[in-house]
Amino acid sequence: MQSTRVLPQRGVPPPALPARTPPATRILIVEDEPAIAESLDYALQREGFETQTAATYARAEQARAWPTLIILDLMLPDGNGRDLLRTLRAEARATPVIVLSSRESESDRVSALEDGADDYVTKPFSPREVVARVRAVLRRLTAADPADATPGIGIDRKGRQASFAGRSLELTRVEFDLLATLWESRGQVYTRAELIDRVWGSGFVMTDRTIDSHIKSLRRKLEGAGASAAVIQTVRGVGYRLAASEPAASEPAASEPAASEPAASEPAASEAVASAAAASATVASEAAASQAAASQAVASEAAASAAAAPAKYDD
Repeated sequence: MQSTRVLPQRGVPPPALPARTPPATRILIVEDEPAIAESLDYALQREGFETQTAATYARAEQARAWPTLIILDLMLPDGNGRDLLRTLRAEARATPVIVLSSRESESDRVSALEDGADDYVTKPFSPREVVARVRAVLRRLTAADPADATPGIGIDRKGRQASFAGRSLELTRVEFDLLATLWESRGQVYTRAELIDRVWGSGFVMTDRTIDSHIKSLRRKLEGAGASAAVIQTVRGVGYRLAASEPAASEPAASEPAASEPAASEPAASEAVASAAAASATVASEAAASQAAASQAVASEAAASAAAAPAKYDD
């Protein structure tokens, strides 16, 4: 009996296969040819990856903070994918990039790899081959950056559980997503706008203070479990990152140097205030003494004048 294959309906994602891929693995497909983008999207979702597609350079640039890995076509209608690759590496982002290109020459391959690509696939290709290459790149990434690079912190994306040193952390949804995002790219700096995109989604508008408030609460809960507040570090004028290794428990949070600096200068400040008060007291004392001397001189002069004046009688 001949079996029939049921093709997926357009726009309907296939069911994810269980436990083959961690649910946190996000793949951004930057490809302007719809047929290629859809075939890759289907193949990756079928293997359990979470995917987004971008058909233009501008859309890819907006979404570049979202993925765990990027599949990048070099020829885009509004720009060159190589420029996006250079931007990622200039920002010191470690996001792996697999380049797709119809150019097969050795010089094109070498140029892309030197610009920072992790792999190079020529068109036409099999979606299964691309999926295999994605897995290979992710394996190398895991080997180079093991999950215990930040000792003590544990993240279970599927069960949405976080822990430190075996102690469960009671986190809100936002706090968990923030910690998981920072933990997945330990040592990488995220701007506040990028964290908003990763946690709330693109197009969501909020103030920087909202992110700061959630980070402060997250630090407090990590400290309560025994972690250093500096495990989440502030890069001034940029954003936040998770320390690549667990800081000493006594190390202050990077976001709070301003709070510790006044404490260190308090003795000097107190001494300066005391000196100023003493100087003021001396000036006041000298002024009082001078005023008293002047009053005494006026009184003496008045007495002398009264003694020298002739007596007057009424007629």
